[in-house]
Amino acid sequence: MEQVLESASATGDCHALFRTAPSSVEFNKLRKRLIRQVREAIDAYGMVHTGGHRPRWLVGLSGGKDSYGLIALLLDLQWRGLLPVDLLACNLDQGQPNFPKHILPEWLDSHGIAHRIQYRDTYSVVKEKVPEGATYCALCSRLRRGNLYRIAREEGCDALVLGHHREDILETFFLNLFHGGKLATMPPKLLNDAGDLMVLRPLAFCAEDDLAKFATHMQFPIIPCDLCGSQDGLQRNAMKAMIADIETRMPGRKDVMIRALGNVNRSHMLDRDLFDFAGLSALSRADRVL
Repeated sequence: MEQVLESASATGDCHALFRTAPSSVEFNKLRKRLIRQVREAIDAYGMVHTGGHRPRWLVGLSGGKDSYGLIALLLDLQWRGLLPVDLLACNLDQGQPNFPKHILPEWLDSHGIAHRIQYRDTYSVVKEKVPEGATYCALCSRLRRGNLYRIAREEGCDALVLGHHREDILETFFLNLFHGGKLATMPPKLLNDAGDLMVLRPLAFCAEDDLAKFATHMQFPIIPCDLCGSQDGLQRNAMKAMIADIETRMPGRKDVMIRALGNVNRSHMLDRDLFDFAGLSALSRADRVL
């Protein structure tokens, strides 16, 4: 993989997105690391499933650093022949006040990226349904997801691809642990409830800090996610702060925790549906080896 990147860099052969990217050692190391982690997630969770045809992915593009990084890294892999998938970027304009409608279409057009911009005023629905003073994020996200599923079907896509990263997955795990009373998180690959679309998260192993640095280097035109005046709930913010504190006190714990989520020992948990504790028994005295 590193040889492929170095060769492309030396010849100038790269996707249009990267033609003005920095040539510094720091950026090249960052890019290689992110590409390696995306490929690892795609391969580990079998995200590319042809089923007799070339897959087509709808890539959610919100205008935040994570979704910009997602589409850029996928296009980079596709350009190099390492991702045999057709990509369609999609932004859902949800009618938030002062949303800069021109930024994403202009950016996508300037780099020759296939895309669809869809307008749906879900903001008014959220304003009507959510009590005064409560956060809009949960309902907003559900409405956005439903519309993206619809668009994916209309566009003949096999999967909806989202920009959730390592920290998103860890925060969701701890939210479920502390507040939901269950061990669950955002999986890298998920079949939707209707059973007709996969939901993929190729950034599952990518660090949020790396994606932020990548966005700065690439000079993505970031659109803030607080245009409606709402912020993430206090519970998620508390999880983010807790995880950051753990990482500060014990560097490297985030990587250990994300590995732990993929290394579950069913017989050492308490879920009776995952392991037959009732049927577990020791050898009889007669069968013991002395």
